[in-house]
Amino acid sequence: MFNPSQDDVRRFFCETFRKYHAKEILTPLETIAADWISQHPEYADDFRDVEAALQRNYSVDSGKTNPFLHLSMHLTIAEQVTINQPQGVRIAYEVLAHKKNSIHEAHHEMMDCLGEMIWNSQRNGAAPDGEAYLSALMRRAGK
Repeated sequence: MFNPSQDDVRRFFCETFRKYHAKEILTPLETIAADWISQHPEYADDFRDVEAALQRNYSVDSGKTNPFLHLSMHLTIAEQVTINQPQGVRIAYEVLAHKKNSIHEAHHEMMDCLGEMIWNSQRNGAAPDGEAYLSALMRRAGK
């Protein structure tokens, strides 16, 4: 299982940003990431300087969203939907995308549920609870 460090994640997004704007060939994962990067122009400055990105602190107290975490969650949800894991996530996604009339907004709804599951897992020192995550998604979807 791939378990990148915070620096690895930041380098990945900065390099994808650079390659995308230089019109270089992207890997399949970079292509997906570049699509989400392009949908978040407000984060462009965060991706321009790798060294600054590696040093930047996105604490809750700063009031600034961590663009690397945000885009990582977009990638996670995109993969979950593609492989329908946990089983049923694709249905929740489709209902939310239809309900919100936006794939992007559906992702943001799903991020709230994903973030809550991760927070609970870390707080309780337990494995992530896929069933609780799916239940939260279904409630948001109205299922």
